[in-house]
Amino acid sequence: MTETQEWQSTACILCECNCGIVVQLDGRTLSKIRGDKAHPASQGYTCNKALRLDHYQNNSSRLTSPMRRRPDGSYEEIDWDTAISEIAEGFSRVRDEYGGDKIFYYGGGGQGNHLGGAYSGAFLKALGARYRSNALAQEKTGEFWVDAQLYGGHTRGEFEHAEVSVFVGKNPWMSQSFPRARTVLQDIAKDPQRSMIVIDPVLTDTAKMADFHLRVRPGTDAWCISALAAVLVQEDLCDEAFLTEHVTGVEPVRDALRAVDVDDFAQRCGVDAELLRAAARRIAGAASVSVFEDLGVQQAPNSTLVSYLNKMLWILTGNFAKRGGQHLHSSFAPLFAAGGVGRSPVTGAPIIAGLLPSNVVPQEILTDHPDRFRAMIVESSNPAHSIADSAAVRDALGALELLVVVDVAMTETARLAHYVLPAASQFEKPEATFFNLEFPHNTFHLRHALMTPLPGTLPEPEIWARLVRALGVVDDAELDPLRRAARDGLDAYLGAFFSAVGANPALGRVLPYVLYETLGPALPDGLAGAAALWGLAQKAAMTYPDAVRRAGHADGNALFTAILEGRSGVTFTVHEYEDDWNLVSHSDRRIALEIPEMLSELGALATDRPPLISDDYPIVLSAGERRAFTANDIIRDPGWRKRDADGALRVSVEDAAALGLVDGGRARITTAAGSAEASVEVTDVMLPGHASLPNGFGLDFTDANGEQQVPGVAPNNLTSADWRDEFAGTPWHKHVPARIEALTA
Repeated sequence: MTETQEWQSTACILCECNCGIVVQLDGRTLSKIRGDKAHPASQGYTCNKALRLDHYQNNSSRLTSPMRRRPDGSYEEIDWDTAISEIAEGFSRVRDEYGGDKIFYYGGGGQGNHLGGAYSGAFLKALGARYRSNALAQEKTGEFWVDAQLYGGHTRGEFEHAEVSVFVGKNPWMSQSFPRARTVLQDIAKDPQRSMIVIDPVLTDTAKMADFHLRVRPGTDAWCISALAAVLVQEDLCDEAFLTEHVTGVEPVRDALRAVDVDDFAQRCGVDAELLRAAARRIAGAASVSVFEDLGVQQAPNSTLVSYLNKMLWILTGNFAKRGGQHLHSSFAPLFAAGGVGRSPVTGAPIIAGLLPSNVVPQEILTDHPDRFRAMIVESSNPAHSIADSAAVRDALGALELLVVVDVAMTETARLAHYVLPAASQFEKPEATFFNLEFPHNTFHLRHALMTPLPGTLPEPEIWARLVRALGVVDDAELDPLRRAARDGLDAYLGAFFSAVGANPALGRVLPYVLYETLGPALPDGLAGAAALWGLAQKAAMTYPDAVRRAGHADGNALFTAILEGRSGVTFTVHEYEDDWNLVSHSDRRIALEIPEMLSELGALATDRPPLISDDYPIVLSAGERRAFTANDIIRDPGWRKRDADGALRVSVEDAAALGLVDGGRARITTAAGSAEASVEVTDVMLPGHASLPNGFGLDFTDANGEQQVPGVAPNNLTSADWRDEFAGTPWHKHVPARIEALTA
């Protein structure tokens, strides 16, 4: 591929929005970056972070050869053939000796890096691996458990048109998460007919714009939202016609909310009761309401209960299947596996949507239990840094008989691996995100490679294909008819594919591999890695036939062709508002409001609860705040940060005075799990008794001079694996009891 200074379309990879961008190259450098006006979702919008993407693409931590760990812990470069052969042999040995279910998979892609992960399933199924986890299991599984029972799918608010927008533990000005977030927030703030409600202990950028800031005490969101929902019931503000026609299980929920003492709950959460009532009345009186919950509550006490309660705000008021309301949506590829809740093999932790809670991974390894995990594959993830109690995670990873990491850099996790396989960067291969969450127009963006892979690296689809070949589970001759059909075009391939899979069901176990090996070579412009999207396009066309046709695609092949050709992305479904009801999975197409476990938890809120802090650890630490210059783990090079280069500990003015902290000084943070030192920022955005550290810090980086840097604090050196949600196992990263002490120079 020839490098060029023409503008080329791609996407930002630093949050789930994956805004379209266009870039100019200077050799292999992303020299100029701006928003792509042709992108159907972002429409030219981007935030400041996208402009720093060359720090991801070109940094001295990139790997350019497979690495094998020596007995002394050092690493040596090996060739690809040796690496693939030894890795396949190693996993086969584990399967044969202990069973394939003792092989654990973590990852599946970082932000925007999902396409490669689509191919891992073929290798895992060929080995008989059953268990997996990823970052979603640290965030969204509680919400998914609730969603599955209420209506069977994921919902998203239509904030662009909502009269009232409610953000629960969410700061979209900084974390984005829906298209054109800052533009939409500004439009809401400027419009006197619209309102914004923010539930957050921190005076965030979004809270500063809000009409109602319900500034709860840390960890008390459940009491606040219960009180809001109770006002709706107790003041007869519900949409009775909507509830009668579209919702079951209403009366048990009403009974539970009638029992809520609003004044008492307001006192417990620290919000003025009249402000709380006013916010509830504003929700009830609006023509449309959209709600967004995020990590501020999803990684805090009562997180699954909060996910249930905040959905009451829009269900009880009938804000579903209408412009500006809450919506189910189409999906191009499932982010979660279908099915109910299972249990992990050692600890019996809940497996929701196919994902094992990240926090229990060390306990599933560091044991003499016969069903413990013996081997692990980590793809485009860094659990040694991102999972709670990093020290325990490192011990667990070090105890595995085989650990293989696929990544672009020598991460903290890679430094514990037996083999590290260097992947091409997200700009050196076809890539895509499966965060396709919008309604009524939903989009998908296949990004073409901007440049050839760095020598010595391979795209993940090729890595997985080589590993499957090495297992010898498919007779290559069986694929020849499909290869010939692919050369004759997509229509010929469609018929040949279903014939081949029908005649040989074993191919169904390794479908991504089959597509890559047969359709991949026939695709243009180096797009072999996009072959798996053909199957997803067929499924989308069968699942949402009318919506796909409204988007301009006659069938699955037409959609796939549009995806290949649409350099700035395509709209793949266009829904009408009534379609929402067809997306409800229950046979009666109604929302099932009653979840007995959650109503029991709601009732228990009225009882006295022991405090989650103590004399030894009197301050609540929020570990992993998103800020203007943080980007999870994906940018290891700290040179991109123009502000907050050390990731300051933010503390309140009151705590600073009480503890002798000064702005720009240093402090020691101590928790039950560990301690760290950080610079201090004294600010009025924090409540007394509440402090925060940013995400994305504590990553080691070797600069161009060969000097190692580790700026800031790795937050999970301070978190505990035992602090997790009772129902979903999601961690309490945002509510860590801590002690803070001033350090003198």
